[in-house]
Amino acid sequence: MDSTQIIGYVGALIVGLVLGLIGGGGSILTVPLLVYLLGYNPVVATAYSLFVVGTTSMVGTYQKFKKGLVDFKTGLAFSFPSFLAVYLSRRFLVPGIPETLFSVGDFHLSKGMGIMVFFAIIMFLASISMIKNGKEKQIDPEPQPYYKTFLQGLTIGTITGIIGAGGGFLYVPALVIWAKIPMKKAVGTSLIIVTINSLIGFLGDVQTLDIDWTFLLTFTVISILGILIGGGLSKYISGKKLKKSFGFFVIIMAVYIIFKELK
Repeated sequence: MDSTQIIGYVGALIVGLVLGLIGGGGSILTVPLLVYLLGYNPVVATAYSLFVVGTTSMVGTYQKFKKGLVDFKTGLAFSFPSFLAVYLSRRFLVPGIPETLFSVGDFHLSKGMGIMVFFAIIMFLASISMIKNGKEKQIDPEPQPYYKTFLQGLTIGTITGIIGAGGGFLYVPALVIWAKIPMKKAVGTSLIIVTINSLIGFLGDVQTLDIDWTFLLTFTVISILGILIGGGLSKYISGKKLKKSFGFFVIIMAVYIIFKELK
């Protein structure tokens, strides 16, 4: 095992710790780690991220379920359109993106660059939701019609499919605002959606990519260890303060990715 692999596995532990401590943000660390430290192609990195985040989120779902913070009915209602969009995105949309998106003079925006820049934009939006520490608002108890949930699930699923993220930072506000679920239960419920979306999305990649299962399973097991440790530490560390600090870190990461890809 060389030093790069060791760094990668240490990174996997940190990914799990972040998920365990703040309940999200795993893919925000996983994709840049795989691309910039381990040298994976962005398409492969986003595929691996789906598997890692999906598997660790499954563990997180169980932890939240034991505390009574999971609404399975609502989670599954969002999951159906979402996993359709994620699977179709990974199976057909991502492989169908041309290798060169456009050229202006000597500048060429490649497929990999485009995915990473789009990922950075989503990271920036995620960081805003992490930094904002507003009070939970009063919401209308009447849930919205299912057709709206279906369209919202398709939209969020397509975005998360392209960037290889779990999408918890998108699903939590959707569940609060649209499904009328309290914040704490929305976080737990989002993990069901993230688990189903990520793992089904990854199935689309299995059909188009060669997977290094030894590395991927080792990375995932270490991440699961991290989420278990993080879940224990969360009792002693303020998740709200940590999430806000992580939000600022994500902004720095987003700027770095854009600079790295477009320089």
